[in-house]
Amino acid sequence: MIKVGVIAEYNPFHNGHIYHLNKAKEMFPEASLILVLAGNFTQRGDVSVINKWDKTKIALDYGFDLVIELPFNIATSSASLYAKGTIDILNKLNCDYLVFGSETNDVSLFENLVNITKDNEKYEKKVKYYLDKGYNYPKACSLALYDISKVIIDKPNDVLALEYVRSIINTNSKIKPVSIKRTNNYHEEEITGNITSATSIRKSLDNKEIIKNTIPKESLKLINNISLNDYFDYIKYEIISNDKLDEILDVDEGIENKLKKEIHNSKTVEELILNVKSKRYSYNRIKRMLLHILTNTKKDYDTKINYLRILGFNNKGTKILKEAKKYIDVPIITKYKKEYDALFKDDVKASMLYSLITNYDYKMDFKTSIKKDI
Repeated sequence: MIKVGVIAEYNPFHNGHIYHLNKAKEMFPEASLILVLAGNFTQRGDVSVINKWDKTKIALDYGFDLVIELPFNIATSSASLYAKGTIDILNKLNCDYLVFGSETNDVSLFENLVNITKDNEKYEKKVKYYLDKGYNYPKACSLALYDISKVIIDKPNDVLALEYVRSIINTNSKIKPVSIKRTNNYHEEEITGNITSATSIRKSLDNKEIIKNTIPKESLKLINNISLNDYFDYIKYEIISNDKLDEILDVDEGIENKLKKEIHNSKTVEELILNVKSKRYSYNRIKRMLLHILTNTKKDYDTKINYLRILGFNNKGTKILKEAKKYIDVPIITKYKKEYDALFKDDVKASMLYSLITNYDYKMDFKTSIKKDI
C-alpha cells in the first residue's frame, strides 16, 4: 500500500486546496491519502475559521483516507518545529511520499540547501551575525542562506518546504518529498480569481458574496468570522496579571516589558502587534506569542509526538491504522479515555478556549473519531 502524506491547516478549505489534492491524486491514483491537520489554532497564531471536526469531515469527503491532528503545541510552533512534528507523524505511519505546495517548486534545490547548511560552521556564524544585527531568526537564516548559496528562500511555503525536506533528511526518512507549484501568492490580500490565498479569503469573511466562488459550498456554510482579536480582552488580562510572562513560549529577551507597556496603548490585537513589532520580532512571531500567552504555553513544553490523535478515517484508513499498530511506538487514539488526560491537557485547553468565541462543543474532544464508510 502506497501512503501519501499531506500537511495542511485548511483555514479555510478552499479551491487551491482542492487543486493541490487533485494533483496528488493524479500523481498517485492508487495511493492512500493521509492528512496531518492543524486543529483549531494554526502555525501563524491564527484562530481557525472552521473547527477541526468540520475540517475533518470536509477532508474525508474530498478523498482523504486518514486525518490526524497535529498537537496544539506543535501546530503553533516555529516552522522548524512544525515541520519536525509533522514529519515525525508521517514517519511513524511509514509514509512513502509527502506532497506539498511551494513557490520555488524545486525539491532538488531544497535538498541541496539542506546539505549545504548541515553542520556548516560558516552558515551558523552567518546566522549568528544577522541575529546580532537585530534580525529575527527566520530572516537571519534567509540572509545567511543567501550569503553562502545565492538562493533566496523567504516565501512562507518555500520556508516550510525547506524545513520538511530538512526533517526528512535529518531523520533518514524513506519519505520522498514531492512539490506542487503554488498557483497564487500566499500573502495576497485581494481576491483575484477562483483560486486565491487563505489570507485574502479570511480578510473578506464579512462578505460571503465575494468569497463564494473561491471555496466549495461545504466550507462556506461552516465558516465562522473569527480571529485572535476576539480574544483581546483575555490576552490583555493575562499580560496585565501574569508576573511570569518570561516563562511563556516565544516571550524572550525582555519583550514582556514592552508588552506590559503597550497593552495600555492598544485597543485590538492588531494594534498591540504593530506597537510591539520590530526587526527582531516579526508580526507572526508576536501573534504566536500572544496565542501562547492566552493558552499559558510554557517554554518547556514537549516537542515530541507522544501520541497520534485520529480525527477521522475511512475503510482504507482503518487498514493503515491496523498495520501501524504492529510497529508504532506511541498510542493511536481513536476514542478518548481518562488515561489520556496528561497527553491531551494542552489540546483540550486549546479547545476550551476555542469554545469561548464559537459554538464549538469542546466535549467533542472526548468523543470518538469520525468514521466514513466508502
